[in-house]
Amino acid sequence: MTLLLLGTTTTSHGAAAPPYGYGNNNIINVIKFGAKPDGKTDSTEQFKMAWNSACTSIRPATIYVPKGRYLLKYTNFRGPCKNNKVTFIINGTLVAPYDYNELANSGGFWILFNHVDNLTVIGGNLDAQGSAFWDCRRSGKNCPVGARSMTFNWVNNLVISGITSINSQLSHIVINTCNNVIVKNVRIIAPDQSPNTDGIHVEHSKWVNITGTTIRTGDDCISIGDATFNLFMDQIKCGPGHGVSIGSLAKEMEEEGVANVSLRNAIFYGSDNGMRIKSWARASKGFVRNILFQDITMFNVQNPIIIDQNYCPNNQGCPGQTSGIEISEVTYKNIHGSSATSEAVTFDCSASNPCQGIKLHDINLTYNNKAATSSCNNIRGTTSGTLVLQSCL
Repeated sequence: MTLLLLGTTTTSHGAAAPPYGYGNNNIINVIKFGAKPDGKTDSTEQFKMAWNSACTSIRPATIYVPKGRYLLKYTNFRGPCKNNKVTFIINGTLVAPYDYNELANSGGFWILFNHVDNLTVIGGNLDAQGSAFWDCRRSGKNCPVGARSMTFNWVNNLVISGITSINSQLSHIVINTCNNVIVKNVRIIAPDQSPNTDGIHVEHSKWVNITGTTIRTGDDCISIGDATFNLFMDQIKCGPGHGVSIGSLAKEMEEEGVANVSLRNAIFYGSDNGMRIKSWARASKGFVRNILFQDITMFNVQNPIIIDQNYCPNNQGCPGQTSGIEISEVTYKNIHGSSATSEAVTFDCSASNPCQGIKLHDINLTYNNKAATSSCNNIRGTTSGTLVLQSCL
């Protein structure tokens, strides 16, 4: 999708209208329904009314949010809709309540799009004001479960473009049970010590493309759950954060696996991990196969390449077990840069299900200007090309 910004008009409510050349004449301005751009007045019901107007329209509709700050509590934009396309253009900032208890009964959501097809969400900012919630989590108090900033459940043919999400309580953007998704030119920002603030989480979804995205957060930049197939990531900047992670898997016995995933043209800055595959050390029918990591640059990354199949935090639920996840056909190609630790590559695979078909090609990872080291447990693979790495394969 190409968005042409050719100028703006002014609506009868005094707010800038969507750009010329975009969308259609069925423009629904949230100001019309009484939304207040002052960041203090609760505009939840007004946004719901705008959504209902768009969703029940027989014509494609555009919901427009002018500049300003709009306070929203839990909001469920639910379909299915009558028309074949809804576009949500945000020129302002959507603000969550500072008191995290106001989202305590939201089921873990702040803004939820649910059972909608042919949806486009463009531009604007999401400010979840998550710092008070993080403080509660760190204090060990009895805190609510927390809320993800923007979640898409059962949404097909989805475009998310140009959004900036800051300070989410939990994950910033969640793509769950969706097909045919484009995420592009998104920025995600949270402090490096903010807990569980994953940038983009994908699970139970197919044909997802994430491009041109910058993520600086306290957890995984992109996390990939089970039943994710055909996920393509390109031009990703990550750090700080925990890297791009497949997993944790093996949470359940009946998992569907992860397959056909690629990450290309990525840069990691000071992140805890680069590319990570992680599974609990317990039984599962899941798998990870046909994965490509190519043209990746590392700057002072703790664990540039890591497979950890013995994940068992606090030694609960998995001591004495091995991972049932079958990992195969994982290729690392043209990976270069600096490691913050001497061991840049760690393959700690399952004793009962060794990693198969691991390929290292043209790997140049250094620590203190010398070739970094690697370690291998229960792995079968090959190396080729130029290796500036003390390889254990």
